[in-house]
Order: sequence, then C-alpha cells, then structure tokens
Amino acid sequence: MLLTASACGGSSHDLGAGEGAVEGDESGTIRVDGSSTVAPLSTAAAQLFQGENPDVRVTVGTSGTGGGFEKFCAGETDISDASRPIESDEKAACEKNGIQYAELQIANDGLSIVVNKDNDFAECLTVAQLKKIWAPGSKVNNWNQVDSKFPDEKLELFGPGTDSGTFDYFTEAINGEEGASRTDYSPSEDDNVTVQGVSGSSGGMGYFGLSYYEENKDELKLLKVDGGDGCVAPTTKTVQNGSYKPLSRPLFIYPKASSLDKSEVEAFVEYYVQNSAEIAEKAQFVPLNQEQQAELNKNWDNLREQHGA
Repeated sequence: MLLTASACGGSSHDLGAGEGAVEGDESGTIRVDGSSTVAPLSTAAAQLFQGENPDVRVTVGTSGTGGGFEKFCAGETDISDASRPIESDEKAACEKNGIQYAELQIANDGLSIVVNKDNDFAECLTVAQLKKIWAPGSKVNNWNQVDSKFPDEKLELFGPGTDSGTFDYFTEAINGEEGASRTDYSPSEDDNVTVQGVSGSSGGMGYFGLSYYEENKDELKLLKVDGGDGCVAPTTKTVQNGSYKPLSRPLFIYPKASSLDKSEVEAFVEYYVQNSAEIAEKAQFVPLNQEQQAELNKNWDNLREQHGA
C-alpha cells in the first residue's frame, strides 16, 4: 500500500563495497538517513549489496528518526530509517510535498538498559523504578533513591536526544507519554556517546538498542526489566515473543516510491527485504519471525506493483 508522511537533522558517511552475494551491475547513489539505531542494519545491507554492485554508492546518515523523516519528506533521501512508526505531522509533511512511500518492518529490537560494568548491586529494575528515574521532573540522583538496598552511589544518566526514535519509544513505554522525560541527563543522537558516558561513570545508566550493547558488552552491564511478569533480559527469543516488555519494538525502513524509478534503489530494497535475516544477524539485531517476514514481503510487493516498478 502506498502511504504518505516527516520530522528533524545529522551526519552521513559513504560505504565502500563489502562482502555479500547478490548478482547485478547496478550503479548510482542511494541516500539513506534517519534512526541511529537502524543505521547498523542499513550499513550491513549496503555492505552486502555492494559486494556484487561495487559501482553503487550508499550513504547512511544518522540524523535520528525525526531528522531523517524531515529530510525524507523534503525529498532529500531515498530511504528513511526509523525506530518508530511515522507520525501524523510527519505524514502531513510528506503528503504536502507529494512524497509516497511504504512502511517496511525490517527487524526487531529490544531497548537495553545498561549500567557501568562494575555495578554489582543492580540486576533488574521494574518499570515503576525506571519511571521513577526518568519521569519528567524526577529528582532521583542517587542509586539508593531507586532502591533502599542500593548503595549511596551518584546516579548519572545518559541517553538519546529528542530527535531519536529510541527516545520517543522509551518515554512512551516507561513514562506513558511520548517525549515525556526528565531533561537533566546527557543526551546524544550518537549511541556511542552513551556507551562512553555509562562506561566512564561508576554510577552511570543509559538506554539504547540491543545491538549497541552487543557491540560493547565488554564495557557495559545489561539489566533485566520487570514489566509485570518477572525479570526478563532482552534476547532474540524474548524480543520476538514479546515477553521482554514493554521495551521490545519493531524497526523500519521507508523507501520512497518515486526513488524506485532508479534501478539501484529498487534492487537495494529488494535485497534488503529478501535477506533481512542475514542482515539482522550481521548487525546483531533480532530477525523477523515468519509472520513478520510474510508481511514485509507483501508490503514491498504492494509498493512495487502500485508504483509500477
């Protein structure tokens, strides 16, 4: 189904040819921007695709989900990476500019709550405790305010900025309203800054996508989350079956319909869709289950058919 829709800003980098298996002799440039969480997926897809299409140049920017949609709906990019569904104001911006697209869920993710690796007292936090920490106006600044059994240790918070889909998802899931968050923490659209902050602070805490924990597990400690049915850690199984709640989420790409007129864009998205499991594994994300993959195939076929690609 062709859809129409936007939001905010960032950086991009070119990707050279990588290893992979896809036949073709495409050339040209593909512009991708958006979620920093989804960027490793699109980077992995690009590297695999370029293994057999070395003349294709793919740029993957990390402006955040909102920033990516702003560029996408202004006609500046071919594909927008998003860690949340497109919102009504963004849909309106795209519609105003005649931008049509499809929403394609490409993988799954579990938002990860991380602390300093030397933290030996926190193993699991409830949703209520997370809300106590992150709610708007919260004055919690010591671990013993979270739980009286915890030591007198300064709590230092790190996380994504307001342009991030991860910020949007976390605030809605934990605080009950998208965008509702305390502001006295260290924000960054670059998840690697959160890694550095938490790993450099003995009382540090932060949150981001599971892949960033997997990439930095030697520097960080992963906490379990109790969403009401006991403490659960984010894993492939718990994310796919929804038992890691409320922090399991889908990840998306939004290809622009008119960009399918460029054969390299159509070929790239086709590769992305048909090899989603391999790409998710390469980027350390949770792959789609069978039902999700079938839905992805259907939505991609509908976009191509309706656009006449």
